Amino acid sequence: MVKSTQGSVYQAGDLVIGGLFPVHVKAPQPDLEFRGLKDSASCEIFHQRAYRWLQAMIFAVEEINNNTNFLPNFTLGYLVSDTCLAERTTLLATMSMVTGQEANLSALECGSVPTVPVVVGDPRSSASIIVANTIGVFNIPMVSYLASCGCLSDKTRYPLFFRTMPSDAAEARAMAELLRLMGWTWVGLVSADDDFGRFGIQMLMDALRGTEDYAKMTMQKIVDTIRTSTATVVVAFIIDLDAKALFDEVVEQNVTDKQWVANDAWITYSVLSVPRYVPSLAGTLGFALRRADIPGLGSFLARLNPSSSNSDPFVKELWESLFGCSFSARLGMKVCSGSEVIGIGESLYSDVSQLRITYNVYKAVYAIANAVREMLACEPGKGPFLECRCPDVWSLQPVEIAHYLKKVNFSTPLKERMHFDRNGDPPASYDIINWHVAAQGAGEFVTVGHFLSDCFHINMEAVLWGGGSGKEVPVSVCSSPCPAGTRRAVQRSRPVCCFDCLPCADGDISNQTGLLECIRCPERFWSNPTHTVCVPQQVDFLSYSDTMGIILSLVSALGTALTAATFATFLYYRHTPLVRANNSEVSFMLLVSLKLCFLCALAFIGQPVAWSCMLRHTLFGISFVLCISCLLSRTVVVLVAFRSTLPGETLMRYVGPAQQRLGISICTLVQVLICALWLTLAPPQPAERNTMGTWGPKIILECAMGSVVAFSLVLGYMGLLACLCLLLAFPARTLPDNFNEAKLITFSMLIFCSVWVTFVPAYISSPGKYTVAVEIFAILASSYGLLFCIFAPKCFIIFMRPEKNTKKHLMAR
Repeated sequence: MVKSTQGSVYQAGDLVIGGLFPVHVKAPQPDLEFRGLKDSASCEIFHQRAYRWLQAMIFAVEEINNNTNFLPNFTLGYLVSDTCLAERTTLLATMSMVTGQEANLSALECGSVPTVPVVVGDPRSSASIIVANTIGVFNIPMVSYLASCGCLSDKTRYPLFFRTMPSDAAEARAMAELLRLMGWTWVGLVSADDDFGRFGIQMLMDALRGTEDYAKMTMQKIVDTIRTSTATVVVAFIIDLDAKALFDEVVEQNVTDKQWVANDAWITYSVLSVPRYVPSLAGTLGFALRRADIPGLGSFLARLNPSSSNSDPFVKELWESLFGCSFSARLGMKVCSGSEVIGIGESLYSDVSQLRITYNVYKAVYAIANAVREMLACEPGKGPFLECRCPDVWSLQPVEIAHYLKKVNFSTPLKERMHFDRNGDPPASYDIINWHVAAQGAGEFVTVGHFLSDCFHINMEAVLWGGGSGKEVPVSVCSSPCPAGTRRAVQRSRPVCCFDCLPCADGDISNQTGLLECIRCPERFWSNPTHTVCVPQQVDFLSYSDTMGIILSLVSALGTALTAATFATFLYYRHTPLVRANNSEVSFMLLVSLKLCFLCALAFIGQPVAWSCMLRHTLFGISFVLCISCLLSRTVVVLVAFRSTLPGETLMRYVGPAQQRLGISICTLVQVLICALWLTLAPPQPAERNTMGTWGPKIILECAMGSVVAFSLVLGYMGLLACLCLLLAFPARTLPDNFNEAKLITFSMLIFCSVWVTFVPAYISSPGKYTVAVEIFAILASSYGLLFCIFAPKCFIIFMRPEKNTKKHLMAR
C-alpha cells in the first residue's frame, strides 16, 4: 500500500530504497529566529521533469516486483522525497529516511517506517557530496542518477558512492575531443557557480591542456561578456535551470552569432527548444546520455489522476502545472475537474521521446535490484563475509548492499550492459546531439554521432552549425594557425592559443601549419628560402662545368698548345744559329717544364680527391722550380760568357752543358725532396669548409694543405730561386741586343715575381672556389709571362726575320 504525505511517497517492501528528487526547485527560507515551533513551509515551483524521474523509480520498482522470477519471494519498496533543489532540504530529507525518523510518514503509521539502507539520488553534484559525506558515516551507499562531478570518483573520500551517470571527466574528454576535431582553440566557457560547474570546467580545461538563483545583473554581465568576446564557440557547462536563466538573457540581448556547445544537463532540455530560443540556439552541439525507449513508461506516467486514492501528494500540483487550472478558487484561473487526461508526449512530464536521465534512474534501481539478486543467490558457507557468511536478506545491512553493488554486472531489460568500475562510475556513453530547426520553428534534437569509451564518431554532413554558419564549420581561434615556415610564439599574459607567428631561423624548418617549434635540419642540409623543407647544402668547388672552370681550362690548354708549338718549332730549327746559341737542350727542358706548368693548372679544377690534392701542389712546385732552374742556368751562362773575354779565362769550362744539367738537377732535386717529405709526413687531403652563401651555408670542397710549413717551403724555395735569377739577370740587361737574353729573363722574372707577390693577398681574401681560381690564374699568368718573354722574340726572328737567324748577325757588335 502506498503511503503519501506532503513531501514523500512511501511503499513498504523487504528492502526499502530511498529516492531523492527535486520535485520543486525553490526551498522555503529557514526560520532563523528560533522563538517557537514554526509551521512547515511548502516548496515552490513544480518541476515536471524531476517528477517524471520520481515516477520512473516507482515504475522500475513495480516492474521488478511484478517479475516474480527476478527476485522470488522478495519485494522492493521505496521512500522517495522532495529535496526542493537545496542542500539544506536535501540533507534533511536524507537523514529523515535513513534514520527512520521521516516525520510525515510516522504520523500516519507509527513505527512502520524502516531505515533505508541505500539511496537513489541526488541529481546535483554539490548536494551529492554533502549527502555522501553524511551517510557515509553510517556506511550507507548511494547511487546517483545525475551527479557527474569528477570529484565523486575519489574513492578515498566517497567509498560508497555509485552512479549511473558518467563522470564529468568522460564528458570533458568528449568535449575536448570535439573542440580539437573542429579546430576550436579559442572558446568561451560558462559554468554554474557550484561544484558541478567548477569541477566540470576544470576537467574540461585539464582535458584541453588534454542550481543557482542568479541575479539578473549577474546574468546580464555574463551575456555581455559572451557577446563582446572574439570567441565564436561557447561551452556552457551548466544544469538545465541555469541554462534557462542564461538563454533568457541571450535572447534579450539578441546574441545569435555564437556556436553553443552543451553538456548533458541541458542539451535535450525541451523548455529551450521553443521558437523563442531557436534563433540563438539553432546549431547547438552537445553531449547527451544515450537515449532509451522504456516500454510501458508512457502509459504508466499517464495513469495518474487526482481522484485516485493511491495518488501521491504531488499529483495535484502536477495537474495544475499541466492543465493551467487550480483545485482551489483562484482569480483568473479555471477550476480543475480531475477528469483531464494526460496525453503522452504532450508535456515535459509525459514526454518519453528523450529518456536519458529518466533511464539513469531506471538503471539505478536495477543496479540495486541486481545486487539483491546476487545476495539471494549466495550459497551458505560460500559467502563473501566473515567466516564465509552470506548476508541475511531479511535484515540487509548497508555495507552488504555496497559490497554487492561494486560487483554488479548485468544487462538491463533494454539489453544494455551495466557495471561500475573501481571508481563507482558506469561506462561512458553519449549521443552527440545537434539542434535543428523543425517545420514549426521549434528546436529539434537530432543525433549526429556517438561517444563510447573514448571512441568518437560524428557525421559531419548531418550537422547544422550555429552562429549563422549553416553547413560550414565555424572558426573559433584566437590566432590563425601559423603557416609552414613559421613557429608559434605565445603572447605574454595571454592564453596559449593566442600567439604570434615568427619565421623559423636559418637552418630550421616547419613543414606543417601550427608547429610550436621549428625543426633543425640534419647535418649537410639547410632550410630553403621559405623554411619549409630541408634541402642538401650547396657543394661548391671549381668544376669543369663552371664558366670560370671552362675558361681557365681553355686558357691552360691554349698555353699547353703554344708551348708544344714552340717546342716543335725549336726542334725543327734546332740546327739554326739562334737555337744553338741558346743551348737548345736547356731550351727544350725549359719548354717541357712550362708545359707541365700549364698542365698542372688542370689538376686544380674538379672535385678534390686524395690523389688530385697531392698531385696539384707537388706538380706545381716541381714544375716551376724546374722552369726557374733552367732560366737561372741560362742567366749564369750569359753572364759568364760576356765576362770571359780575356785570353786565358777558364770560366766557361765550368758552365758547360754537363754542368748546366747538374745544376738544374740539383736545384730541382731540392724541391723534390721537400715535396716527398710533405707527402710522407702530412700530405694535402680533401676537406670541407662551411661558408655562408646567398641563402645559407655552402660546403666548400677544397684541399687542405696538411702542413702549412711544407707549403711555405715549396713557395719559399721557388721564390728564392726566382729572386736569385732576377738579381743575376738584372745587371746583364746592358749587354749587346743581338745576344742579350738576360734582358728577356729579367722581364720574365719581374712578371713572375709580380704575379706571385700579388697572389698572396688575393688568395687570402678570395671566398670559396675563387681561392682555387686565383691560384690557377697565378700559375697561368706566370707561365704565359715566361713563355712569351723568353720564346716569343726568338719565334719572331725564326718566322718573321729569318735573315737575322745567322751566326754573322748574332756575333755582330
